Amino acid sequence: MPDAHRENGREIDTRPSPDALLEHATRESQGRLKIFLGAAPGVGKTYEMLMSGRARKADGLDVVIGVVETHGRQETEALIRGFEIVPRRLIDYRGQNLDEMDLDAILARRPALVLVDELAHTNAAGSRHPKRYMDVQEILSQGIDVYSTLNIQHVESLNDVVAQITRVRVRETVPDLVIDQADDVEIIDITPDDLIKRLKDGKVYVPQTARRAVENYFSPGNLTALRELALRRTAQRVDEQLLHHMQAHAISGPWAAGERLLVCLDHGRNGASLVRYARRQADRLRAPWAVLHLETPQSISLSDDEKDRLAANMRLAQQLGAETVTLPALHPSRDIIAYANANNFTHIIVGRPGKPRWRQILQGSVTHELIRHAGDISVHVISGNANEGEPLRGVKTAPAPTPVRIKPYVKSGIFVVLAVLVGYFLDQTLDVRNLALVFLMAVLAAAVRGGLGPGLFASVLGALSFNFFFLDPRYTFTVQDPESLVALFFYLGVAVVASNLTAAVQRQAAAARHRARTTEDLYLFSKKLAGTGTLDDVLWATAFQIASMLKLRVVILLPEGDTIAVKAGYPPDDTLVDADIAAAKWAWEHNRPAGRAADTLPGAKRLYLPLRTGREAVGVIGLDNDRQGPLLTPDQQRLFDALADQAALAIERIQLVSDVDKAKLAAETDRLRTALLTSISHDLKTPLAAIMGSAGTLRDFGADIPEDARAELLTTVIDESERLNRFIANLLDMTRIGSGAMEPNYAYHFAGDIVGTALSRAVKIIAAHRLDIAIAPDLPMLKVDPVLFEQVFFNLIDNAAKYAPEGSLITIRGWRDGGAVLFSVMDEGPGIPPDDLERIFDSFYRVRKGDHVQAGTGLGLSICRGFVEAMGGTVRAANRSAYGLNASGAVFTIRMPVPAAPPPLGEHQ
Repeated sequence: MPDAHRENGREIDTRPSPDALLEHATRESQGRLKIFLGAAPGVGKTYEMLMSGRARKADGLDVVIGVVETHGRQETEALIRGFEIVPRRLIDYRGQNLDEMDLDAILARRPALVLVDELAHTNAAGSRHPKRYMDVQEILSQGIDVYSTLNIQHVESLNDVVAQITRVRVRETVPDLVIDQADDVEIIDITPDDLIKRLKDGKVYVPQTARRAVENYFSPGNLTALRELALRRTAQRVDEQLLHHMQAHAISGPWAAGERLLVCLDHGRNGASLVRYARRQADRLRAPWAVLHLETPQSISLSDDEKDRLAANMRLAQQLGAETVTLPALHPSRDIIAYANANNFTHIIVGRPGKPRWRQILQGSVTHELIRHAGDISVHVISGNANEGEPLRGVKTAPAPTPVRIKPYVKSGIFVVLAVLVGYFLDQTLDVRNLALVFLMAVLAAAVRGGLGPGLFASVLGALSFNFFFLDPRYTFTVQDPESLVALFFYLGVAVVASNLTAAVQRQAAAARHRARTTEDLYLFSKKLAGTGTLDDVLWATAFQIASMLKLRVVILLPEGDTIAVKAGYPPDDTLVDADIAAAKWAWEHNRPAGRAADTLPGAKRLYLPLRTGREAVGVIGLDNDRQGPLLTPDQQRLFDALADQAALAIERIQLVSDVDKAKLAAETDRLRTALLTSISHDLKTPLAAIMGSAGTLRDFGADIPEDARAELLTTVIDESERLNRFIANLLDMTRIGSGAMEPNYAYHFAGDIVGTALSRAVKIIAAHRLDIAIAPDLPMLKVDPVLFEQVFFNLIDNAAKYAPEGSLITIRGWRDGGAVLFSVMDEGPGIPPDDLERIFDSFYRVRKGDHVQAGTGLGLSICRGFVEAMGGTVRAANRSAYGLNASGAVFTIRMPVPAAPPPLGEHQ
């Protein structure tokens, strides 16, 4: 089968892409992954996954459930029936049993298909992999197919975008590579109105949570934006699958299933106009676009202005959202069409030919060749504006150093001398007719070692030496034989051409080595920036990298209020004179260079260049050295631009994260403020109303009220005053915990005594309940703050009495477990919803049961955790069913460490 054929006058490569074939072969040995992708929770991903699983099971496939979260939805629970469910594995985490998918059991069972819900889930500490998607990757590696679910906000590359839209940053993310490697991605989509209706109907969350979700996250605008993100990400994956299919089967594109634009860019003056036109066209078509630059042998001889123009236009394309690609090429038109076909581009945008007509006839025209051989690809020829987007540096550049080197010319002379000696030896010992080849070898050696100049010098010197020593009459520069004259002439011509070609290859190799070093440095710098999490780290890494690569002193300035201030420098230096401050501020405000060697304020000590992204300037970099005149050569200017672009993006990323965190903190503060005001309006007003009513009745009608009624009113005043006192104490305790001012007053005590004191305080609270106390008498003494520890037990007893029905049993247990003492408070109430087991320890959070919320501030359990953790212990919540008990109810367990060496009896006070 031939590797290529011609179609419509163009050569078509019929060989499949090796990379695509390798990826296809790799995937054949693995299981297939299908992801059900949704724009938001509640759209029905789990439901669709289960329906697809049931369909595969009906076809006779061995299907099991690895993990499915029903969240109490009846329709989802109904679909689970009939599936084999692999039991989950229990993991003890901080005294609490967490259930996770049992990876080993699934691998041992080896089904054909396993259903795994919530791909972005974070596994409990102690699991084999920290993330569930890693479990899925191991299952796939064993040849087992997987169906899984994912929301668009959990995709790593879209995390910042979703945070900007919803003001909520999702912490659990999945790398984009997981989606890219999925064999199928099915989008599960419903309209925002239908999803909001599902929320209000309680089909996604419990009513209170659903109401908060609609008010904050699930607004119609947010859902529409998330829906578009999900559709676009799925379309991107489908486009990649189409491209991979075409490459694996050697299908020549384009297949116009979707529009893709390719811009061909060179050093011409209309480059910026082409880039902006392509961006507008891509926006109209809603299509991805890329910018391609081909490096030909002639690219090395470009002037600095042309290189600057090309670099500026490539930067512009990146800032406008294009993918930029640079490839080596010998035949530009042929290589452009090959790249477009291989990557399924449907449009090629090129500039109008700028060569004179006679040069187009002699050298050919890339534009005309593209039009002639593009086939089904549309070619857009744009005249462009030659004056649009010219790189306005505003900075004088230093001339590139061009030292005069004598040594290469000396080496060239030595090579010619060696050629003379070798030629003389051959002439005396062998009958060699063409000794010119020996001198040609010397010319090539000189060009390789020294470049074009030494190569030409060796050519001329070799011609003279060849004439003087080997052409008759010898030892003169006279040429007698016409044949010798012709040989000398052609030798000189071949030597000149050979030295040019060799020098060109050497320049290309040197340029390639230089690009490789620069690319490696930029990659390491990018990797370093990606690993930084704070603004200071980014700034110091940037200052060090620029200083070390450009051999300059660097300061970085960022806006601070109405001015701009030094934030980092290498070597460290934060002193700026007035002229430098003015230049830096001007560069920041006008987004243009200022200072030394710039068009504006050139009297400053440093040159100040703006740090900018595609959206705005984020800071200013100041450069200086001990020399006079311009600081940067054109090559250094382009290298600085690359470094500055990466640094600006890293700074913007840190600032965006900070802005999102601030917005999240502000939203949390508003939530707490609203909860506090709501709590105060109820829990402060209710006891005050009872106190005022009872006291007013006693004042106005005291003489007429019977004694028992008067005593009842006084009891009401006292009880409500105690309730109000507890409320204010809780607020003060929460303030101490939140401010970090919690300093326990440690002493050694018997825990049973503290429990007894708490019970005596709670007599009225537990009057309507039965009590069962079982504390081991041989418990060791604990090093605790007795006041704080008593408050912990009081709050737990109060919570049990509040949620358990009258007449039910409250159980208090205490026992030793190794190096710790455990206490549990159990009630016979309705228990805690599984989703609220951790949230109940949040401030102002109260579990909702049906349409009734128990009275209280929602601070008691939060105070318990704060006090216990301040004393070195832990507290966790669970339901009695988790311990194998049939009755309903909640269990709160406190674990306190046993002191290493308790004091003798009688010395614990």
